[in-house]
Amino acid sequence: MDLSVKPLAIVTSQINTLARHAIALLPNLVAAIVFLLITWLIAYLIGRSLRSLLRRSKMRASLAEAMEKLSRIMVWTFGLLLAATVVFPGLTPTKLLAGLGIGSIAVGLAFKDIFENFLAGFLILLRKPMRIGDDIECEGLSGRVEAISIRDTFLRKRSGELVLMPNSYLFKNPVKILTDQPTRRIEIVVGVAYGEDVDAARDVIRGAVETIEKRDKNRGIDVFAREFNSSSIDFLVRWWTDSTPRDEHESRDLAVAAIKRALDEAGIEIPFPYRTLTFKDPLKIQSDEKE
Repeated sequence: MDLSVKPLAIVTSQINTLARHAIALLPNLVAAIVFLLITWLIAYLIGRSLRSLLRRSKMRASLAEAMEKLSRIMVWTFGLLLAATVVFPGLTPTKLLAGLGIGSIAVGLAFKDIFENFLAGFLILLRKPMRIGDDIECEGLSGRVEAISIRDTFLRKRSGELVLMPNSYLFKNPVKILTDQPTRRIEIVVGVAYGEDVDAARDVIRGAVETIEKRDKNRGIDVFAREFNSSSIDFLVRWWTDSTPRDEHESRDLAVAAIKRALDEAGIEIPFPYRTLTFKDPLKIQSDEKE
């Protein structure tokens, strides 16, 4: 064993070297922290100014929010790159960009889900038909869009629960926007018995729907004899009302009640399903009475 080698001295020397380098980097670290604080202030001021400017314009709220987020991201990206060059003076912008090109592959694979949802969230905000506050349906989920974050869309269900939907899920699947237009068409099926007069039943149903208040009176009412069902002749009844789910339920409730009342008053039967049972052999009736 070579006694001239002193492990403790080597470790002490390495620690002293690291300490000297750390002390030498302290001014750069302080400058980088100050620079990041300035970046935060600039990003805040630019975002706030852009938000105030876009609110006075006719731009949609979702698009304005997307522009604000993009401006903040650009400021922070530029600020972080400059802060890195301040901490490491030998790190030129060319070397930094080259390193980012190589490292972006590993970072992209590690944070694929986050980047995918972030990009999807930004594209959702750019969508013209969809706005924050709209009622939507997507793959069995329905509710009002309350907010769109970097990763999730906050969907408030009509029963009160809050659902966090990944932006990529909402972007990739078909979305039905219920409140895209101020009014929406509702339809129900009404059946009358085969023995009733079809034309008279149609007039009674149309008159009943015309009496309800919760409908768009500027649009017509459709009553079509649709098909021969097992126990009834079915009519397809369509009318327009406000597009929110609450208005739809209220209008449907009023229409069903009015149609039922009008058909009863006109003496028109609303049939229920009839069932006829047949047996292969005659049934024997057994009497409990004693002869």
